[in-house]
Order: sequence, then structure tokens, then C-alpha cells
Amino acid sequence: MDYKQIAQDILLALGGKENVAAAAHCATRLRLVLHDEGKVDQTKLDSMDVVKGTFSTGGQYQVILGSGTVNEVYKEFANLAGLSEMSTKDVKDAGAKKLNPLQRFVKMLSDIFVPIIPAIVAGGLLMGINNLLTAKDLFIAGKSLVEAHPEMADLAALINTFANAAFVFLPILIGFSATQRFGGNPYLGAALGMLMVHPDLLNGWSYGAALAKGEIPVWNIFGFEIQKVGYQGTVLPVLAASFILAKTETFLRRTVPSALDNLVTPLLSIFVTGLLTFTLVGPITRSAGNLLTDGIVWLYDTTGFVGGALFGLLYAPIVITGMHHSFIAVETQLLADMAKTGGSFIFPIAAMSNIAQGAATLAVLTITKDAKVKGVASAAGISALLGITEPALFGVNLKLKYPFIGAITGSAVASAFIALTKVKATALGAAGLPGIISIKPDSIISYIIGMAISFAVAFVMTIFLAKREGKKQSQNGTGKKAA
Repeated sequence: MDYKQIAQDILLALGGKENVAAAAHCATRLRLVLHDEGKVDQTKLDSMDVVKGTFSTGGQYQVILGSGTVNEVYKEFANLAGLSEMSTKDVKDAGAKKLNPLQRFVKMLSDIFVPIIPAIVAGGLLMGINNLLTAKDLFIAGKSLVEAHPEMADLAALINTFANAAFVFLPILIGFSATQRFGGNPYLGAALGMLMVHPDLLNGWSYGAALAKGEIPVWNIFGFEIQKVGYQGTVLPVLAASFILAKTETFLRRTVPSALDNLVTPLLSIFVTGLLTFTLVGPITRSAGNLLTDGIVWLYDTTGFVGGALFGLLYAPIVITGMHHSFIAVETQLLADMAKTGGSFIFPIAAMSNIAQGAATLAVLTITKDAKVKGVASAAGISALLGITEPALFGVNLKLKYPFIGAITGSAVASAFIALTKVKATALGAAGLPGIISIKPDSIISYIIGMAISFAVAFVMTIFLAKREGKKQSQNGTGKKAA
């Protein structure tokens, strides 16, 4: 493979080196920031065999080349464009400058929550394993595995403790990540999170019952009462507190003399932020978070299959805009407050959407005669079934349009079904075939049926639309085929 020629062809198709502001690469893609994406010769890029697909998101224009190839092409591309070595973070920062305020807000949430997802996923999946051990009638009629085999009881208890840790101490994870994102010291953020879940405080999950009984403990400071209530499993309070902490610390770093900085700045940052958190910010944002969670659950419970169908229809278009990253904060709150919410309904619907995108792509694989489309569709379709949809979405379905319509139709029908049967997840994970372990045990059968519906409807609908597209083009005398 002539990597230099490939790099040159890609650079020309992108509008020349004058149009490239920044470039880096990940495992499979060139990640670029362009001055004007309108100068891109999309037809030329699509005609290149080495290019598996392209898409634009988050201020970046990304060219899918595949693992191994992308490394070599990037070396030549950087030399031809006269760019120095950049990390993907540098490119993300450069691309963020092109985003509008709403996109920047979504990116901010993504930057905060994506780093802590592994901890939440680990805890959630362990919770799923615990559910498999303790759920009645799942494997044995009238009994759970633990009841049938009492020697497994302590194992289940151990797993449950491991599973709950990430959610009990969620403010520490968010405090670290959010304070770092807002420009403060992440370790002060972690300390703030620890303060918010300190064992001397009333457990946050006991707040409702204590409020009803009028037994909320308080600090009485010069006649002013401050509630001693923790923030276990909350999202909004620690986000707001982390923002205040970072800005307070930044202000103090600029104003406190350097000789006193290391002593005074951490002291005042934690004290001022902690005081504001327990007197003002925490109570207000706790109420706002409860209202948000209750509103989302109410909307899901009352709109039923209609709301599920609408969400399933719109999920893939939302992914295209990148707005789906904002769901992470909502899902985290739903999972942290599982006793009230029963879990997350967003994850199962995301899985239905991903399965549908994969099915539509595999349908294209069966009907197309274009060798390049076949090559992309085979790998992209399987990837989507496993929960990674970008190659299928941007490399095949959006380009041909009719598979995308078939996919969102399948997603809508399947999402209506799982909304009707109240399928919810107890964990985050790969939203697709592997997502079974993240689903509540009593909903696993419905989840599997939903995946089957999503796949079948999207697959059949895509083939139907392809034939109609072919007939339409034949009638118009274009001589072109649907794929």
C-alpha cells in the first residue's frame, strides 16, 4: 500500500493543507479539525478503497481507515500537511472551539462522565451478577440460586458490596472528574465528594423517611441550623459543588500571595464550597435532581409504548448530533436511585437502536454488489450488534439513506415493545447483544424478544426500501442500483 499517495489523495479531497487546522488519529480513524468542511470533496473520499467511511461530530471530521493503516497514513498526512504531532485530546480541544453553546454543554457532560463510566459499568455488571444469583424463578422454579445453594449466600453478599461501592461513593468519582474538567485540583474535588458522603451525615437514601418523621439531624451554628444530610447516589449537587470549588480555587490562586497559597487556598476552597453545598447549593440541586428523575420516570411510565417508540425512532438521529452523551448523566442518576426508578430505560432503547443499525447494515451486505460496500458493511454490521454503531451509521446507513430509515423503523417498533413490557437496565454496558447481563433478571426474556423484533423489522424494512429504491431509479432511467 502506497501510504504517501493515500495521504496525498485524502489531503486533496479535504481541500488541501490550508484547510486542515489540526490532525491526530485513534485506533481506526483520522481525527481532523477543518477550517471549512464545505470544501471537502466527499465523492472523491467515498471512491477511495482505503476509506471505510467518514463522519463529522463534535467539531471533528473523521475518516475511517482501519487499524494499522491509519497509523501509517497519519505519518505521511502530517508531513504533507506540515502539522506537528498532536494527541486526540489536542484535536478535541481544537474542535470544541467550533461548537455552539449547547454542543459545548453536551461535550462538558461527556468529558466529566466518560472517564468514570468504567467504574459505573463494573459496579453495574456486578449488580447484574448479584441479581442472577438472587432472582427467584430465573433458573429454578420458586427459588433463587442462593436459596437453592445456601453456601453461595456470602458470595452474593460479597458481590453486592462490590457492586454498590461505585454508587454509594458516586460523588467522589464525579467530584474528581468534574473539578478537573472545570479547571480545579481533582484531588480537592475528591475530598469534596468524600465530605458529601461522610459517615457522620444522615445517609442520603434515608432522607425522605427522616423528613417525614421530622428526625433530620442538624448542625446548630450561632442559632442557624444546617441539615447534616449526605448526598449518596446524587449527580446534580456534586456537579454544582465541583464547579463552585474549581472557580473558588482558581480565584484564590490568583489573589492569595504565593507564600501562603499552598496553605490558604485548599483550606478556604474546601471550607467555602462545603458551607455553600450544605446550606444552599446541595438542598436546591437535590430537589432539582429529584424533580428531574421523577419527571423522566413519569414521562416513561405515562407515555408507555408511544413514548418508547418515539424515543427509539429519534435515538439514532440524536447520536448523529452527539447529544446522546448528555444521557449519561441522566442514566447515572436513574441507576444510583434504582430503589425508586427501577433502573434505566435509556440503555435498553439504545440497545434496540444499535441492533437495528446493525441489522440494516447486514441487510445491505446481502443485497449490494458493490465490493467496497460489502467490505465495510460486514464488519460494521457486526460491530453495531455488539454496541458500536459509528462505522455502520456513518459508513453505510446514512450514505445510502434507505438503511437508516429501515433502522430507525426497527428501533421504534422494538422500543415500543420494551417500553410496554417495562424493560429496564441495572447497569451500563455494551448496548447490544452483550447488554443482556445489564438487564433486570425479570426482563431478560422481553429484552431478547425486543432485540429479535429490532433486527427483523430493520432487516426486512431495509430490503423492502432497497427494492423500492431500485425500481424508482429504473423508472427514472438513472441505471443506478440502490447499493
